[in-house]
Amino acid sequence: MKHGLAIFATDEGIDPAELARLAEDRGFESLWLPEHTHIPAVRGSAAPRGGELPREYQHTYDPFVALMAAAAVTTDLMLGTGVCLIVERDPIATAKTAATLDALSGGRFLFGVGAGWNEEEMRNHGTNPRRRFALMRERVEAMKQIWTEDEASYSGEFVEFERIWAWPKPTQTPLPVLLGGNGPKVIDRVLAYADEWLPEPEDGLPERMVELRERADREVPITVYGVKPEEVEMYAEAGAHRVVYWLPPRGPDDTRRRLDELAAGIA
Repeated sequence: MKHGLAIFATDEGIDPAELARLAEDRGFESLWLPEHTHIPAVRGSAAPRGGELPREYQHTYDPFVALMAAAAVTTDLMLGTGVCLIVERDPIATAKTAATLDALSGGRFLFGVGAGWNEEEMRNHGTNPRRRFALMRERVEAMKQIWTEDEASYSGEFVEFERIWAWPKPTQTPLPVLLGGNGPKVIDRVLAYADEWLPEPEDGLPERMVELRERADREVPITVYGVKPEEVEMYAEAGAHRVVYWLPPRGPDDTRRRLDELAAGIA
């Protein structure tokens, strides 16, 4: 079982490079950062866990830049987006950013992607929330073309380009795309165009993990994102190969304290 950490890396919390060093020294396998480009001041979309949207959503660092800072001070720690909101990003530019991070880190990038929940945020990027899942698929497929072809082309409803050159290519072949989400069609999406599933804990998830394995015609690893320590054994028995724990997005002292507690549990 691999053990990772996730945190809202912000300008008010622990420095991502410092956290990466601490995580690697304590035996964690990976560090994951979520993404929000901004939070609209007027918002009708409900927060993922209800109530007021926590302050850290407004203060997140760009995950690729923060992960590059983490890469520069570590040697083995895997570096993940949990998740990159690809429906708010240009696929050609993001393909280069992801490939650059993977190349400069020595093949340590885990590209977690998702369609997001904040409809006002999406609309500010010109994305129709009702079409975001179809858009996500095309952008992922287009990026895979760019990463694997010397002269890439893609033609879809939302993404279209013909015969482009784009380097660097990722060090990993393939660069793993982990699809986040727990919705009713997520397994279909994982099997169609992703390399791994990145669900969050929920009632019935172990059974859905079994369903994925039964339906897949290839090995599809599962990373369960945001587990509690007492849930690890259950998800390991269901077939997860990695679990990820949330760290508090508070000050450095609180983060270090929780990091040490989690490290003691996996030692």
